[in-house]
Amino acid sequence: MPETADAGLIARQETRDEAAALASVPLHSPLAASPPEPRARRRHRSRYRGWYRGWYRGWYRLISPVAVVLLWQLLSSAGLIPAQKLPPPATIWHTAASLVTTSSPAYGTLPGAMLVSLERMAIGFAFGGTIAVLLALVAGLSRLGENAIDPLLQIVRMLPLFGLIPVFIVWFGIGELPKIILIALGAAIPLYLNTFAGIRSVDAKLAEVGQVLRLRRGEMIRHVILPGALPQALTGLRQSLGVAWLALVVAEQVNASAGLGFMISQATQFLRNDVILVALAVYAALGLITDGLVRLLERRALAWRRGLLE
Repeated sequence: MPETADAGLIARQETRDEAAALASVPLHSPLAASPPEPRARRRHRSRYRGWYRGWYRGWYRLISPVAVVLLWQLLSSAGLIPAQKLPPPATIWHTAASLVTTSSPAYGTLPGAMLVSLERMAIGFAFGGTIAVLLALVAGLSRLGENAIDPLLQIVRMLPLFGLIPVFIVWFGIGELPKIILIALGAAIPLYLNTFAGIRSVDAKLAEVGQVLRLRRGEMIRHVILPGALPQALTGLRQSLGVAWLALVVAEQVNASAGLGFMISQATQFLRNDVILVALAVYAALGLITDGLVRLLERRALAWRRGLLE
């Protein structure tokens, strides 16, 4: 019993000695233990680092386009590229500035044409994207739905999209409706295919876990199937945006009275390659902006997934 008491006294004395040794370490010493950082501050710092890293990488993506534009301007100034066939960037910039500030009798204004094109794109893409996701859910979650929907969508996928323009004009006239339907059809096919494939590629073990947890069908779809299909669905969203912009370019050159495609059609008649390149540059910029928004959504929604270069 006395030996046990002595052992306890020795242990307490050693604890006091360790505490005194730690207290004697200077605050600037690397041995000094720093207080734990609050969780909210760590989360804010991690989010800031992720945003800064994404912003920093985004600037790197501008190097090659800027280099191409500078080379283009140098070759045009040296006379190696004919200005009649391919105007230099300085001329295109001047034309764009004049279309923004003044209204041309033949083309209108660039902001007005851009707003008309954005409205058509938004309506057509919203309609086509909604239909594509609903059809993918029905076909992906049911064998009966797959046998009823997928063959028809595969047939439509094989049809030449731009070859349907004369048919749409006969069916729906020359107003806005055939343009909207063409954009919706172009947006629907890639989104349907990728969403359907994403649903079917969900691991069956996850569904078994949901059954073990006694999830209802709606909960299974919301918590297991849709998150598992989200990566491929977002890839399909990016592809469908690209096809929808291409469909918009063609649709606006068919009996249109406003829009970027109408501007291209008018400029073709007057042999104004600079106006054509301005409209094409705006198309490209709008496409890159929408693709960048989807990439941002993808980074936020799939923050749990780490890629090869992360």
